[in-house]
Amino acid sequence: MSTQAAHPTLLIPGPIEFDDAVLGSMAHPSESHVGPAFVNAFGETLSMLRKLFITADPKSQPFVISGSGTLGWDFVAANLVEKGDEVLVLHSGYFADSFATCLGVYGAAPTQLKAPIGSRPSLEEIEAELKQKSYKAITITHTDTSTGVLSDIKAVSELAHRVSPDTLVVVDGVCSVGCEEIRFDDWGIDVVVTASQKAIGVPAGLCIMMVSGRGIDRLKARKTPPSAYFASFANWLPIMQNYEAKKPSYFATPSPQLVRALHTSLNQILSVPLDYRFQKHKEVSQKVRKAIAELGLRQLADKPECQANGMTAIYLPEGVTAPDLLPKLMAKGVVFAGGLHKEIAPKYFRFGHMGVSVMNGDLGHIDKAIEALKSSLVEAGYKQ
Repeated sequence: MSTQAAHPTLLIPGPIEFDDAVLGSMAHPSESHVGPAFVNAFGETLSMLRKLFITADPKSQPFVISGSGTLGWDFVAANLVEKGDEVLVLHSGYFADSFATCLGVYGAAPTQLKAPIGSRPSLEEIEAELKQKSYKAITITHTDTSTGVLSDIKAVSELAHRVSPDTLVVVDGVCSVGCEEIRFDDWGIDVVVTASQKAIGVPAGLCIMMVSGRGIDRLKARKTPPSAYFASFANWLPIMQNYEAKKPSYFATPSPQLVRALHTSLNQILSVPLDYRFQKHKEVSQKVRKAIAELGLRQLADKPECQANGMTAIYLPEGVTAPDLLPKLMAKGVVFAGGLHKEIAPKYFRFGHMGVSVMNGDLGHIDKAIEALKSSLVEAGYKQ
């Protein structure tokens, strides 16, 4: 049971429902960001992030910066590529477009490799493109929040290291970290950018990143200074290193309450084996998929290997619109999200299933949502 005030169950692909203890940490009294108690908590938080990303390489570095997950794109674009550098952006939905736009703002030359809606570029297509020119980086959206398409990070990273070994492997993990398997060291990843409000289970406001030693070396080898001030790894690297060593440091003020909440959430996440957490998300995803299929509905991601485990994007049935369906769900205490992909936004809706709603089955969030969806579709006039 939850002690939170009664409210509709939020099952969008982020922000998600939060655990009571995490929200309680947000009420921590105000404290100095360079005081020993906070410095100790921040240092522990950074060390726990190494475990979440499954990295033991001392050359890698976790970063926790105040901002949204989008800030991670700016860090990549401003620090790891320079003006005119070629970047291959793998496109599986709306967020590849946005990442490419961000890279262009900083002067990089992004090339998007696109796939049909609901799919992802094939390994053969990626290999062919990597052989076309010298790419400084390749970006992959692990789960695209607009489509629910899951990319195979391990396979893409292995391919990139084989075909184009100097290309940095950059993962947009905003909608995957905490619910999808990511093995930073074993898979040879250079950067993962994510955010606090999705499967990590902390209110929005933290940009969380892991950067490899190779990525940091790329930063240090730049011909020109980073093209940002706040979003500068050069400015933040010594700060994060000091905090992780439990030494006070300052460049810009962090959010003590959000860091406290992240500390609480990471303790919860790491209290069970990560493999168990990943498996739970797979099981709940399969349950949702089964329910969707039994209702005669289709997912945007039509191939099982392309279907994310933390969310599902579902085509609306003929004759039912999102303005018909979503208010009926809300009346039953369930919040889903409408479509986001600009080409088909009115044609589908999105169901987020990650974090506490998955790991604490006693809350009953998933069953409640499935039943609400069934009855709301009937009320909207849907007949199988």
